[in-house]
Amino acid sequence: MASLPSASCCYQGVKHEGTAKGSLSRVGDFEVYTVQPEGQTSDKAILILTDVIGHKFINVQLIADQLAANGYFVMIPELFDGDPIPLNRPGDFDIVAWRDGKYHPQGKAHAPENIDPIVDACVKELRTRYGFKKIGAIGYCFGAKYVVRHLRPDLGKLDVGFIVHPSWVGEEELHAIKGPIAVSAAETDAIFPAEKRHESEIILKETGVPYQIALFSGVAHGFAVRGDPNNRSARYAKESTFFHSLQWFGEYLRDE
Repeated sequence: MASLPSASCCYQGVKHEGTAKGSLSRVGDFEVYTVQPEGQTSDKAILILTDVIGHKFINVQLIADQLAANGYFVMIPELFDGDPIPLNRPGDFDIVAWRDGKYHPQGKAHAPENIDPIVDACVKELRTRYGFKKIGAIGYCFGAKYVVRHLRPDLGKLDVGFIVHPSWVGEEELHAIKGPIAVSAAETDAIFPAEKRHESEIILKETGVPYQIALFSGVAHGFAVRGDPNNRSARYAKESTFFHSLQWFGEYLRDE
């Protein structure tokens, strides 16, 4: 695998302070958070695919709001059918069993057969209802796998990808990408350790697509969404990752 399965570090962290500016609505049978630039129209969209805490987590909504403030229409879909993992969930919890649907009331697995259709529906909504010709995507932790799986501009899917502390990404999935991708990684990350970063670098070079890998010292898995803003290293890494995403999308989502 290009990254390992999720673990408890995928739902631990700090809740950030702020008020979301977007709104909740529905695309088919799932909910989405959307936010757009104030007082202006946008011709480009960004889809955020979240970590296991989901689309209602204020931290990721605030990131979406920041992207909108920089000129992008942003959508965050509900990926887990009402079964996200709460921040800092206490007690004995098996995240692999969760992924396999053991905690879902109907036993619904949080796996490609159920999540791929959500991503496809969002892309269709952004292209047909809103008319966006270029769509970028950011994937945090769990969501990174699905940015990778759908980074196929040749098939009318996602045009540009940006993944952060990824988990559950298969080597064959990374090999199949056809669009530019950037990776933001933590120095301390049992899910995306040094050997997996190096493997990913080799694969990305073989794909021939534009790529970049950024590594931040002094931070652990989850820093870009759940890092402590009072910690200097975490704050710097989070802010740098955000500005890197703006630069990346600014370059690769623009019309040639």
